[in-house]
Amino acid sequence: MATAKKSKQKPTILITNDDGITAPGIRNLVEAVKDLGTIVVVAPDKPQSGMGHAITIGQPLRLTANHSYEGIEAYQCSGTPVDCVKLAVDKVLHRKPDLCLSGINHGANHSINVIYSGTMSAAVEASIESIPSIGFSLMDFSIEADFSAAKVYARKIVEQLLSKKVDKHCVLNVNIPAVPEKLIKGIKVCRQAYAKYEEDFVERKDPGGKKYYWLTGEFVNFDKGKDTDVWALKNNYVSVVPVQFDLTNYQLKNKLENFWP
Repeated sequence: MATAKKSKQKPTILITNDDGITAPGIRNLVEAVKDLGTIVVVAPDKPQSGMGHAITIGQPLRLTANHSYEGIEAYQCSGTPVDCVKLAVDKVLHRKPDLCLSGINHGANHSINVIYSGTMSAAVEASIESIPSIGFSLMDFSIEADFSAAKVYARKIVEQLLSKKVDKHCVLNVNIPAVPEKLIKGIKVCRQAYAKYEEDFVERKDPGGKKYYWLTGEFVNFDKGKDTDVWALKNNYVSVVPVQFDLTNYQLKNKLENFWP
């Protein structure tokens, strides 16, 4: 007698961000992929932009159920985006999810921004934990940003990653131009551009007459290559940059080995 085929179990997808659990970006990401797996949200209870790979030490972390996502298990965390991933694996899921998504960030995380980004650090932390991950960012800082195109491309990329057997340390940095979907030319796999902010600290005085400083800066692209994330986004492509947590400079390593034979 033939046996019934075992139904394929839905993947577990962890979703986090750095703009906070109430940010429109994470809500749109949940909406884009909610039928692709069992979704669990663990995100900061307040904005944590620019936190990079910071973790909380020396003070307790709070993890509280959040009921603003109908039909989806969700928690808000008092810590950083990286804390959220660590707590999700250890105290919420009690196992590693099949995929971790971070975002959709309000603002670009291309080029050097990946170093400072809480969005991308959450994705990288998942990769360290052997969980394939993707960080999504939309090049619009506005709280009223239009995420409709970002949702379409986030879903496409997630569907593709779920359909393939990928390395457990795979982590993708995805940036989406802030233009209508009809103007997006497609997806381009890129390298990270050498571009950064030329920073300045504006000196001001508070009402008490004490000095304080406000960080400002201008984004400057030093990389004219047409295979970079900055070029792709400027030309209305969705940029996909594979990144890694191994920061070893292998070319320099080979040279240095000859310094001290």
